[in-house]
Amino acid sequence: MSSVSTAMGDSMIMLRRNLKHTVRSPLVLFNAILFPIVLMLMFVKVLGGGFDVGVPYIDYATPGMLVMAVSYGLGSTATAVNDDMTKGIINRFKTMDISRGAVLTGHVIVTTVRCLFAIGAIIGVAFAMGFDPSATALDWVGVFGLVVLLCFGASWLTVGMGLAAKSVESAGLGTVPLIMLPFLSSAIVPADTMGAGVKQFAQYQPFTPIIETLRGLLADDVSHGKAVAAVAWCVGLALVGYVWSVSTFKKRA
Repeated sequence: MSSVSTAMGDSMIMLRRNLKHTVRSPLVLFNAILFPIVLMLMFVKVLGGGFDVGVPYIDYATPGMLVMAVSYGLGSTATAVNDDMTKGIINRFKTMDISRGAVLTGHVIVTTVRCLFAIGAIIGVAFAMGFDPSATALDWVGVFGLVVLLCFGASWLTVGMGLAAKSVESAGLGTVPLIMLPFLSSAIVPADTMGAGVKQFAQYQPFTPIIETLRGLLADDVSHGKAVAAVAWCVGLALVGYVWSVSTFKKRA
């Protein structure tokens, strides 16, 4: 059996392990899937009437809620990775005939799958609330591809945070900036309506071009410049997270 097929088989074993842990943790499921839906209901039904964004607010808010669904599922990944590290579980895996890379990719894959479930739930609720996108079939393919790329990149970055943290608590706190960034983007209101300083930050932070690209795809009016920036940010997050994760894993494991 080749080393590639062995690594893939080991990754699937780690994936099943992490999926079982996710299913057995109601808090993880709530943070990853239910809480983004609660946020969406709050912003659209409670606060949405106060925002003048030029289109029905549900159409404007849905792309931002998709990104929030990704960010809210990251804390549990960081804590799970750190828990494996600090409790010596990874050291136990080292004594077994298991690919080292599978330990990390298992966490990345389960985080991506969990985020995709949350995004599917958000889209379903959005349609139930009157979401009416103009996206073509090709646009939907673009939405799916960008969302997967974002999930993948954010997952690797979060795994790196979990490995680098000294405790489970600090691992969870390390993901707070990623959770808060969508609130300081164009997810809820256009960046142009924000005050000085916050406006510039919102325009140039990673999540804004991603949200704007998703918004453009769903409206069948995507900006190619923003799309390039969105993909570049996702790839950059993945590369930084991967290099950070692998180097930290080699030092600590």
